[in-house]
Amino acid sequence: MVFTNPDLGFALNLRYPKRMTDTEQALLDTLLELETAVANVNAEPKPDLVGIFARLDDLTAALPKDAPRDLLHYLHKKSFQKARLYLQGQDPEAGTCAH
Repeated sequence: MVFTNPDLGFALNLRYPKRMTDTEQALLDTLLELETAVANVNAEPKPDLVGIFARLDDLTAALPKDAPRDLLHYLHKKSFQKARLYLQGQDPEAGTCAH
């Protein structure tokens, strides 16, 4: 999302940068895998949620200290949907209200 103000002559880009590191891409892929696994939790065979959570922990630990603060916050607080939205360039803090 880009906000522009022609009177002030600036633009503010609220999207995640288009280029992700390999670790960030692996995080996004694993977060999407988690959502699919949760949606199929009652299927047989059961999805390996423990393994997915372990991978997310390992990938989070592999992020550099200068990774985006918001992303680190979401991952450390286990706010995985917000982390996914952030990595997809959406606003994780936007509400779902249509108004």
